[in-house]
Amino acid sequence: MIADAFTLPSAPRIQDNRPMAIRQLSETLINQIAAGEVIERPASAAKELIENALDAGATRIEIATSGGGKSLLRVSDNGSGMDVADLELAVRRHCTSKISDTLNDIRTLGFRGEALPSIGSVARLSISSRRRDSAGGNEIAVEGGRIAYLRPSPGNPGTIVEVRDLFFATPARLKFLKTEKAEAAAITEVVKRMAIAFPGVRFVLSGTDRTTLELPATGDDHLARMAQILGKDFRDNAIEIDAEREGISLTGFTGVPTFNRGNSAHQYAFVNGRPVQDKLILSAIRGAYAETIPAGRYPVAVLSIALDPVLVDVNVHPAKSDVRFRDPQLVRGLIVGAVREALARGGSRAATTGADGMLRSFRPGFHAGVQRPQQPWSAATSPSRPFDHAANSGFGERPQASFDGLATPTARSDAATPPRMPAPEEPPQRYPLGAARAQIHENYIVAQTDDGLVIVDQHAAHERLVFEAMRKALHSKRLVSQVLLIPEIVDLPEEDCDRLMQFATELGELGLAIERFGPGAIAVRETPAMLGEVDATGLIRQLADEIAEWDTASGLSAKLEYVAATMACHGSVRSGRRLRPEEMNALLRQMEVTPGSGQCNHGRPTYIELKLSDIERLFGRS
Repeated sequence: MIADAFTLPSAPRIQDNRPMAIRQLSETLINQIAAGEVIERPASAAKELIENALDAGATRIEIATSGGGKSLLRVSDNGSGMDVADLELAVRRHCTSKISDTLNDIRTLGFRGEALPSIGSVARLSISSRRRDSAGGNEIAVEGGRIAYLRPSPGNPGTIVEVRDLFFATPARLKFLKTEKAEAAAITEVVKRMAIAFPGVRFVLSGTDRTTLELPATGDDHLARMAQILGKDFRDNAIEIDAEREGISLTGFTGVPTFNRGNSAHQYAFVNGRPVQDKLILSAIRGAYAETIPAGRYPVAVLSIALDPVLVDVNVHPAKSDVRFRDPQLVRGLIVGAVREALARGGSRAATTGADGMLRSFRPGFHAGVQRPQQPWSAATSPSRPFDHAANSGFGERPQASFDGLATPTARSDAATPPRMPAPEEPPQRYPLGAARAQIHENYIVAQTDDGLVIVDQHAAHERLVFEAMRKALHSKRLVSQVLLIPEIVDLPEEDCDRLMQFATELGELGLAIERFGPGAIAVRETPAMLGEVDATGLIRQLADEIAEWDTASGLSAKLEYVAATMACHGSVRSGRRLRPEEMNALLRQMEVTPGSGQCNHGRPTYIELKLSDIERLFGRS
C-alpha cells in the first residue's frame, strides 16, 4: 500500500514492437538544437552580432537593447555590408565567408556559420544591409526559423541586425533567464571586452533599460581604451608587458599588486584578438601574483596573446570563449614569467588609490566610521598649550641597534629636533622615497620627496624586506638543516618510496635528507631548521602523495616560503618601536632596491605617496 502511493510515472514506451526508423531532422529543429549551445542568453546573441560587425571591418558599432535584450537587441555597424545573395545564405546553417576548407588558419572572430540561423530559429530576426558600392540595400526577416520575406530596403552602407522576442519559439528557455537588469549587465560586459580588444572602433551601448555607454575610438592607444573600461586609476597603476617566447608574443598591461579587486571580473584575456575566458590564462595570472596580493583579492590585468593560428584550437565550444593551446605549459610559463618580470620592474610602487583615499578622508562629509563628535577648532576657543620640548625631542631615547642587513644610511633627517628643522645633507629628490622627517605614533615614517611626501608603515615595510632576504637565501643555496638524533622511519608503499628517492637531491637542497630503509620505508635523517619541530612522517606522506599526482616536489618549497613569510612577520620591526633618523633612512633606502617592497607579505601597501599638488589642493592653493 505504501509503495503504491509513491509509484513513479512510467517511462514513455514505443506503441508497437517495430524498430524506430532514423530520419533527417528538419532545418528549423536543427537550428533550435544548435541555439541551445550558441545562444544561451541575450548576451550570447550580442556577442555573435558584434563579432560579425567586427569581421566586416566596422569602425562604428551601436548596440541598443530593451528588456535586458529579451525584448529587443539591435546591432548597427558601418561595415562592408551584404548583397541580396549574401543575406539569403547568411540565415542558413553553416554558411560563412570566413573559412574555406580548414580550421587550422582561423583569423576571424566568427567562422562556424551558426549564429544567425540559431538566433532566427528562436526569435524574430531581421537583417537590413547595404554594400558600399551598391545603390540600395536589402532586408530579410526570419521568424521561428522560417523566412518571412526578402525585399529591397533603403539604408546607409553597413548592416543593421534586429532581434526581437528572444526565445519566443522556445518558451521554456525564458524561465532560465535572469532579471532584465542582470541580462543588461551581461551585455555591457560583452561590449566592454570587445571594446578593449578593438580600441580603433567606436562603441555606443544604449536602450530603455540602461544609461548610455559611449566609448570613443582611441586608435592605437590601447591604454586609453583600457582606462575607459577599467577607470582612470588603471592608467596610473598599470605596468606594460611586452614579451615573446618561441613565436608567441604577450602584450598588455597589468596592475601593481596593491591595485586589486574583490573578484576576477577585471581580468581580460585575448588570443589573436579574440576575447576568451580560459582557465589556463587566469590560473597563470593568479600564479604570477602569488604572495603579492591578499587572499580573496584579485589583480587587474589585460593580456593579449598573439601566435600562429595553427598553434591554438578555437573550435572547442560553439561559444568560442574557450581555447586549447598546442603547448599550454609554454603559454603559462610565458605569462607567469612576463608578469613577474613586470612586477619586479615596476610593481614595487604603491597604488595611487591609497593617496586618493587619504585625500577623500580630508574632504568635508567623509565618515570612515562612527566617531565621537568634536568641536571645530578655532584660535579663539581652543586652549593654548606651551610646546613641550622634553616630550618631543628626538625619535627615541634609548640606544637601538640598526637593522640587520640594512645598508648604511645615506640621507640624514633631524626633523624631530625642535624648533629648527634642518634640511637633510642629501637632497630628497635623489631618492624615490625621499628622506625621513618624522615618526608618527611609533609606527609611521613620514619622508619628504622632491615633489611631495611619503608615509611608510614601518612594520609592513620591514616585514617585506626580511621575507625577500629569506626567500633569496631559500633559492640561492642549500638551506640549513637540523640532524635528527634518531632518524625517523616512515613506512610507505614501495612505489611511493621509489618516487621520493627520485627527488632525494632536490629535497636535500631544501634541507630534507632522506634515504632508503628497506624496500618499503624511508629514513628521515635531517629536516629543515627553518621548520623547527616538524612532523616528519606527515611531511613525507604528503610529499609522496603530491609526487604521485603531479610528479613534482613543490609542496615542501611552498611550505618553506609560507614559514619564511610567517617568520618575517614576527621578526620584523614591530609597531610601537621608536626609530632613530638613521634607522628610518636605512629602511627607506633598502625599500628602494628591494623587489615588491610596495606591499607586505599579506598584500597590503607598505607606503602611500602624496604629491605636493594634492596637498596644496587640500588647502585650496591650486
